Amino acid sequence: MYKLCLTVASLFGGLSVLFGSFGAHSLKGRFSDYEVSVFETACRYQMYHALALFAVALLWKNQPHIGLNVTFFCFFSGTLLFSGSLYALVLTGVKVLGAITPVGGVLLLTGWGSLLYMALTSDI
Repeated sequence: MYKLCLTVASLFGGLSVLFGSFGAHSLKGRFSDYEVSVFETACRYQMYHALALFAVALLWKNQPHIGLNVTFFCFFSGTLLFSGSLYALVLTGVKVLGAITPVGGVLLLTGWGSLLYMALTSDI
């Protein structure tokens, strides 16, 4: 689990930098300020959760806990759905993709809730 979490954290972090650079250099002038802002939000949340996944990997390495599996799953799937739907929304213009974003947001919140629960109830 440690290696998987660290791998995903690294991948999400690197892709966030790549997508952020793409957005800064390729979107401006082609998309509205609002669309660029949405794309930047996707990058920012992806990076936040890449760093969170890195912390989860370190926690897992020091003291494995089943709750960290839940946190990992929620951060991983939540980031894919939240940031992924925003990227797709901006790049394709398909507005219905915005309906997926809140599902990703709920998963991200659930991941943070899982981490909070472990902090309050375990020795982690």
